[in-house]
Amino acid sequence: MKFMHICLLPLILALGSCAPLAIYYKPGVPVARLQADTNTCAVSALQSVPVNTQIFQDPPRYIPGRRRCNGAGNCTTRGGYYVSGQIYSVDVNEKLRRQTRDQCMAAKGYAPVSIPPCPDNIARAAPPGATTTLPPLDERSCVIRNKDGSYQIVTRG
Repeated sequence: MKFMHICLLPLILALGSCAPLAIYYKPGVPVARLQADTNTCAVSALQSVPVNTQIFQDPPRYIPGRRRCNGAGNCTTRGGYYVSGQIYSVDVNEKLRRQTRDQCMAAKGYAPVSIPPCPDNIARAAPPGATTTLPPLDERSCVIRNKDGSYQIVTRG
C-alpha cells in the first residue's frame, strides 16, 4: 500500500500544477503579508467557530437471499443478510468557519480569486521566479506553480 502512495505522489503533484490557484487577492500586497493575514483570519475563525466533529452512520443495507438451481433441478437458497452502514465524521462548523474567515479577509480588503494555470509554452518561456507582491490581474493573467510551493503570476502576451 505504501508503494502505491509513493507512485501516485508525482501524479498528484503534477495535477496540482494544472489546477487554478485559488487565493485571497489584493493588488500591491506583499505575498508575505497575504500569508500573515490569511493565517490571522484562519486562527481567528477557528477560535470563533471551533471544530465540531459529529459522527454519523449510513443506514444498514439488506442484501436479499439468492436461489440457485442446477441443470438437474436441485436448488439451494442462500439467506439474505445486512451490511453495516459506513461510519463517517463531519465537521458541522466547517462552512460557518470558512464564512467567518472570508469575512475577516474581506474586512482586510481581500477578495477570493481563482487564477488559471499558464499554458506550457508561457510557463517554459517565463524566467524562473516567484511573485513577491501581488500584481494587478486581468483576463490575461495566469499562474506558474513552482516546485517549492511558491507561484509566479504572469500576464500572457
